[in-house]
Amino acid sequence: MHSRMRWTLILAAMILPGILFACGGGGASSSGDGTPLPAKILSWAAPESYTDNTSLNPLTDLAEYEIYVNESGSFTDADTPSAVVNAVDTTTHTLTSSFNLANLAPYLSEGISYRVSMRAVAVTGLKSDFSPPASFSF
Repeated sequence: MHSRMRWTLILAAMILPGILFACGGGGASSSGDGTPLPAKILSWAAPESYTDNTSLNPLTDLAEYEIYVNESGSFTDADTPSAVVNAVDTTTHTLTSSFNLANLAPYLSEGISYRVSMRAVAVTGLKSDFSPPASFSF
């Protein structure tokens, strides 16, 4: 049995640039004061193998991604995810590879530097290590 999943190097390399790309418009989310937050898109690539290098098929082996956000950048197994995203889009049957952090607006504020990390969760319940934290702010 696999003890943990391994993130591909692509995930670690893509998480930071993904946050840096902010799209304009299209934000129904708002900060605590009702002002809409701009889109901040977190992007990633699915893991393709377990830590023992056996293959992982993300379409059939992954259940979801857990997204964690805090100000410290320190994440532990005791933390509750800020968001959980299906690994496979149920409508298109394609891998999910992004999340708009502005969707967390009720819990985030402008002008604060946040850190984000994520984990892949297999259909068996096994979880990957946390990705390296990346910074973002609104």
